[in-house]
Amino acid sequence: MLEIDFFLDLAIILISTKVLGLITRRLEMPQVVGALIAGVILGPSLLDVVFETDFIHKMAELGVIALMFTAGLETDTDELKKSGKASLVIALFGVLVPLGGGFLVSWLFAGSSLAQMTKIELLQHIFIGVILTATSVSITVETLREMGYLKSPTGTAILGAAVIDDIIGIVVYTFVSSMADETVSLMSVVTRIVLFFLFAAVIGVIFYLVFKFLSYRYGKKRRVPIYGLVFALLLSYAAERFFGIADITGAYLAGLIISNVRQADYISSKFEVLSYMLLSPIFFASIGLQTRLSGLSGSILAFSAVLLVVAIGSKVIGCGLGAKIMGYRGKDPLRIGVGMISRGEVALILAGKGAAIGLMNNTLFAPLILVVVITTLLTPVLLKLVYKGDTAAIP
Repeated sequence: MLEIDFFLDLAIILISTKVLGLITRRLEMPQVVGALIAGVILGPSLLDVVFETDFIHKMAELGVIALMFTAGLETDTDELKKSGKASLVIALFGVLVPLGGGFLVSWLFAGSSLAQMTKIELLQHIFIGVILTATSVSITVETLREMGYLKSPTGTAILGAAVIDDIIGIVVYTFVSSMADETVSLMSVVTRIVLFFLFAAVIGVIFYLVFKFLSYRYGKKRRVPIYGLVFALLLSYAAERFFGIADITGAYLAGLIISNVRQADYISSKFEVLSYMLLSPIFFASIGLQTRLSGLSGSILAFSAVLLVVAIGSKVIGCGLGAKIMGYRGKDPLRIGVGMISRGEVALILAGKGAAIGLMNNTLFAPLILVVVITTLLTPVLLKLVYKGDTAAIP
């Protein structure tokens, strides 16, 4: 007999994430916060009415691919070219400092000796740092647009650095996750990553020309977004199956390749319907379902507090230092650092993927969600403070 309980689970997830998303939006918070809270409420921490079934797990995995493909589609390569070297340096420091900070916090709270640490323990500590490297720039963009600073030098630097930041973070995650296999050597991991990016470059050129032709030949036809989705799924499959690389890397690169064709906006708009209505709510709810508030002991609460401080400070210090090196003066390095504080979808995606391969304990989901939510809420407030008194806003 067909098991139909997933119909009810799906209905509950969709309505609860939407209602709580609307509530958080009315409170001038991102809807993703509401979706996360919905998952926590429905899961084992509170009501325990929805369980993480195989169906939800697979749909959430598809939601991850959808989010990363959309992120690639929305990457503004012109912004990257415009900000160029400055954004690259800012992003490098914005990855290295949080990576080191996250590792240090995780290692200190574990209380283990470096000399006696196993390979998997080392990777687990590094992985906490990998999660902190992520940047969700959407909140920053809306805040800067509202204040009139989106096209300012600092605004451009933040946008470019945030994109490069996430690309570097995904590559680091790919390296760490590949090393989690005890049978794999360091040289093997490096070789596979290089081969995959060479493969992606060749396939990317071919598919770029194909999509460019399709965009010119068919214009705004519904079949074109379908071809885009097929490309994302195939590149994700090839990354994981043949190279042992994280599937999200393939999905992001697929979106990045298509982002330069004429119909990229049309493909993105059609694809967002699927993501918005079904896949994204399931993914964010599934993260909440994995969160167990009952496990929040005193040590975990202390870990959460320290992790939050490090998450904020490492971006401000790292990105601010990179900005100073590139010649930004006055309050501009601080403004750039504050603009990079907010975590979001990429951090949650990395956490979910890491948990699936044993790089993160489920008890750490609660501290992670606290970091994502609080940094997201704090960023607009802090941005307004650091720009206060500046009359150079662009109308």
